[in-house]
Amino acid sequence: MATFITEECINCGACEPECPNTAIYAGGVEWDLSGEKHPPISNDFYYIVPDKCTECVGHHEQEQCAAVCPVDCCIPDPNHAEAEEALFARAVKLNPELAGLELSAATSRFRK
Repeated sequence: MATFITEECINCGACEPECPNTAIYAGGVEWDLSGEKHPPISNDFYYIVPDKCTECVGHHEQEQCAAVCPVDCCIPDPNHAEAEEALFARAVKLNPELAGLELSAATSRFRK
């Protein structure tokens, strides 16, 4: 499932540069996918775009936003549950250099 940021967000911005898919945006900022702009999901605090979130599958063993969040407000989004295969397919689409990568415990929390 995608990760999402709760209303407890303190807008510190620690999560944004950690996302390997540029799926995190400051509140009020339009998000971009394949050159197409979309309206902000939140105007008040940082948010994660579910269509770009891969839970860091293909990149890291855990969600990097959650790892750096000082208030633990980056949590699994129950409205966007997805299997490892779907998350990895999205990661490859967003990051073509991952094609051919074999997932491991270092690149997927599903492999622990």
